[in-house]
Amino acid sequence: MCAYRLAIPMFLGLSLGVFADCAWGPTASAQQTDIAPTQPGMARVWFLRPSGSVNGDVIAAAPVISVNGQPIGDIPAGTDFYRDFAPGSYRFTVQPYGLPTGQADTVQLAAGTQTYLEIQWVSSADEGYPEGGWGFGPNTFGVLTMSPQLAQAYLPTLTYHGQR
Repeated sequence: MCAYRLAIPMFLGLSLGVFADCAWGPTASAQQTDIAPTQPGMARVWFLRPSGSVNGDVIAAAPVISVNGQPIGDIPAGTDFYRDFAPGSYRFTVQPYGLPTGQADTVQLAAGTQTYLEIQWVSSADEGYPEGGWGFGPNTFGVLTMSPQLAQAYLPTLTYHGQR
């Protein structure tokens, strides 16, 4: 019985957190009415950065996304934007904010397609660096392809920054 004494307040606290999160309602992305259709012969790439980071210290970071080595814009937490590209192969990278990793996502874009790339905080250990003395290494950002189904679920929760 003693073990449940702590479990009930924890459950109530988590439940209130979930309800509070629902109370905020949809963000600007839910009302994206100014999205132009993709031009014929072009491919659209969406860049998403959900704010639910496993490391709260990086919420204020706005890493710069680059395409084939050329910066196209920064992406604060909780935002999304898109850019249209001619068909071809593109290498997407993101400013590391920690140890450089060489991590990139190379995507072959075809006309009329939509690709979703998530900007995510990743552990340095996942990128091959040893952990620091306290079990913490200077982590970094990465860019990862996201499934269309997952991206469609996230888009309404993000603040839309338009085309870049």
